[in-house]
Amino acid sequence: MGPVALLHGAARADPDPEPPMLNRHLLAYLPVYLAQALVGFGSVVVFTRLLTPDAYGQYMLVLTGSALISTLIFTWLDAAVARYHARASARGRLGGHLFTALTLFAMIAAPVGALGVVLLLVLDLSPALKTASTYALVYLLLRAGVMIALETRRAAGEAWRYSALETFSLAGGFAFGAALTLFTDLGSAGPLAGLALASGLALVFDLPALARKAKRDRAHSARITAFFAYGGPIAFSLIFEQLLTSGDRFLIAAYLGEAATGAYSAGYALADRSLSIVFLWLGMTTGPLLISALEHEGRKAAQDVARRTGALMGAIGFPAAAGLALISPDLARLMIGEELADSAASIVPLIALSGLMNGVMTHYFHTAYTLGRRTGSMAFIMTGSAVLNLALNALLIPLLGLHGAAWATVVAYAIALVACAIHGRSIFPMPIPVRDWSKAALATAGMAVALVYAPSTGLVITDLVAQIALGALSYAVILLALDGLGARRWLTLKIVERLGRRAAA
Repeated sequence: MGPVALLHGAARADPDPEPPMLNRHLLAYLPVYLAQALVGFGSVVVFTRLLTPDAYGQYMLVLTGSALISTLIFTWLDAAVARYHARASARGRLGGHLFTALTLFAMIAAPVGALGVVLLLVLDLSPALKTASTYALVYLLLRAGVMIALETRRAAGEAWRYSALETFSLAGGFAFGAALTLFTDLGSAGPLAGLALASGLALVFDLPALARKAKRDRAHSARITAFFAYGGPIAFSLIFEQLLTSGDRFLIAAYLGEAATGAYSAGYALADRSLSIVFLWLGMTTGPLLISALEHEGRKAAQDVARRTGALMGAIGFPAAAGLALISPDLARLMIGEELADSAASIVPLIALSGLMNGVMTHYFHTAYTLGRRTGSMAFIMTGSAVLNLALNALLIPLLGLHGAAWATVVAYAIALVACAIHGRSIFPMPIPVRDWSKAALATAGMAVALVYAPSTGLVITDLVAQIALGALSYAVILLALDGLGARRWLTLKIVERLGRRAAA
């Protein structure tokens, strides 16, 4: 039984409650998120050992800066491509839609690349930082092109093609980066060079197929305006969301140095990336279904999909965050290089809490603004939260060090989550599955008690395996007893159904 089958059963006492389309999409996108897990954890394991603390911190700073620039310059186009694909396809204007998207990409990428080259020549950077920044620029531009292809495939429902392309980009970038770091003297630029190489190969593979379908039409100029009107506020919101997530790295580097930035980044990656994989899997899978339901079946159908999504996010997100917090010492010792492990482990519980709030906010409550086409309001909330986070970081880092940055993130996310949940209901009322979340919270509390009193063998890997198994088992048993997501009812129906077939035979 898949998680969505459980979830759907909570909403309907149907003897066959599984929604096939949602489950097929979850399965198709699963390789991407498995690759994200591999790369997310693998990059921490490998690069914290291959690079010095200072070099790892520099790599993370450059990667963070690249992500911020990409969000500011290209994300509005990605959002518009995803949002208007279904409408263009339904109206027979997909060729024009693709032409506008690819033309805008080329018009943006060329001057950005030229400006980047000029800045790299003019700015007085260290050789290592200049090399890392050069590869980051190449990666930024190539990845932006890949994102056009990915959003098009996802919006078209070509889940397996999307999955293949993104899995290669992720796994290939990690593998190439690890090899270049190990076998060359690139240092902090090695992982970035690997990402650029994988993105270049992915772009060569998929973009020509889209370009052949592109055809200019009369709506090109109007479409450009529509794209920016929709995507601009989203990009504005996401840049501040990125600052909320990663702006503290620059303040940590300024106050505490690049090695401290490396330790914080490693701990943050361990907790936040683990949770973001779960929320991305659910959010990216259900996002197109929500838009499709709203466009073709109406508001009630979209809310039905949203309710199932929200319940499942709580059922998976709550225990994942609590489990990460409780096993963080052993997990850090296993995953992170020795020089960074202790400092990184100390912030994991706080980052796990902020990661949970971020996931629910970004992939659930933010949907109200995109479905209601009120992305400007979302941008306003995220701007305020990012400014608050940076201010709290500037205040708390000198007093509490890395823990000050972590606490600042928790407070900022808590305020942003509450603001989005309350304000978003006036735009598109996303259901709040209080009953399902309460059951998940109770099961998570029971799991936490089991983990706190779990015996230790003294071997890190053995303890981790035992803790994960015990946590998963205890959570599943308690959730089943509480009939979380309708699991007990679903199971009872299946047993009765099978017994009935046997009796009839």
